[in-house]
Amino acid sequence: MNYDAIFTSHLDGLRAEGRYRVFADIRRTRGAFPAGMRHSADGVSPITVWCSNDYLGMGQNPSVVAAMHDALDTVGAGSGGTRNISGTTHYHVELEAEIADLHGKESALLFTSAYVANDATLSTLVKLLPGTIIYSDEKNHASMIEGIRHGGGQKRVFRHNDLDDLEAKLREAPIGSSKIIAFESVYSMDGDVAPIAAICDLAKKYGALTYLDEVHAVGMYGPRGGGIAEREGVMHRVDVINGTMAKGFGVMGGYIASTRNLCDAIRSFAAGFIFTTSLAPVIAAGALASIRYLKNHSDERVQHQMRAAKLKGMLRDAQIPIIENPSHIVPILVRNPVHCKIVTDILLNHHNIYVQPINYPTVPKGTERMRLTPTPLHSDAQMEKLVGVLAELWSACPMANGQMVKLAAA
Repeated sequence: MNYDAIFTSHLDGLRAEGRYRVFADIRRTRGAFPAGMRHSADGVSPITVWCSNDYLGMGQNPSVVAAMHDALDTVGAGSGGTRNISGTTHYHVELEAEIADLHGKESALLFTSAYVANDATLSTLVKLLPGTIIYSDEKNHASMIEGIRHGGGQKRVFRHNDLDDLEAKLREAPIGSSKIIAFESVYSMDGDVAPIAAICDLAKKYGALTYLDEVHAVGMYGPRGGGIAEREGVMHRVDVINGTMAKGFGVMGGYIASTRNLCDAIRSFAAGFIFTTSLAPVIAAGALASIRYLKNHSDERVQHQMRAAKLKGMLRDAQIPIIENPSHIVPILVRNPVHCKIVTDILLNHHNIYVQPINYPTVPKGTERMRLTPTPLHSDAQMEKLVGVLAELWSACPMANGQMVKLAAA
């Protein structure tokens, strides 16, 4: 069998659809974010980053960088192994306590990423609660979908943010059955927000646990950065909160926060936790410093929302087709994978503006987009340049049925 030919055929299929992903070779410039440098065959050139999930620029925060330097100098590089063998350090213990406090929960448990946390936790919960039915929002992240699938239990997918559809499906369940409602707070591709309080009402009415992914909200919403649930005053009503240190907190790693017994059960039974090398101490130290900083500083959150609102207004004025939403996410619809790649190539190659195209399977086919993530550190001048270039591209390209129909390659 010619294995290489099979791989080539699959890759050629992606290229033909315009969905083949090309990674730009970049490095950020410490102290100058969102400025960075791009490495290419033509050499090294400056860029402005517009698609980072380091939403608040905390990866550049002096207190975070200093904490990581200190940890590296104090204990060295690696964690030493899995938490069960030799990889629990005092940094992990402190970080879990800080996360539990952030979310007002009894306990927290660290994972190497929020993807792993979702996959491991949801699959393990189904196995620990035989007969469980999981109710999953249709726009849930791939990690939640995989966790539900790996659990092997029953699932019911409800229409996105549709409380009537969710209740109808809950009502069909046998009386006394175990149930989990899994959903997100901020949906990262469209930027819309879940009705958390109303979902908690349904969970109470039908005896379900609530599992909330706050990955795109922690650090950025709420008085201390606890997320949308904290902002809405319903954090205490959510049974399990999943979060990350890789976005608003600017470092790496994921977690769950819940009751002491639930976290202990996941710690004791989840293969995705038991058999994985723990986060390096330097990473845990940086995340710890970031969470502590954002608990006590709101300027970054306020400025972040102002920058996002301003960029959306500028794009509206330029008649660029954005998806309206109440969050910090700024999606620009292109609706064609080939054109989406051409637009981002033009931005990068001719204007030193770095944005990655978002295509299927991240978003449904026909909804291809650019996803802009303005930070508190993006200047008015950088916004004006971005919007000006986009306006030129859109004015030069005929539109039909909401998508570009003519666009020359970069």
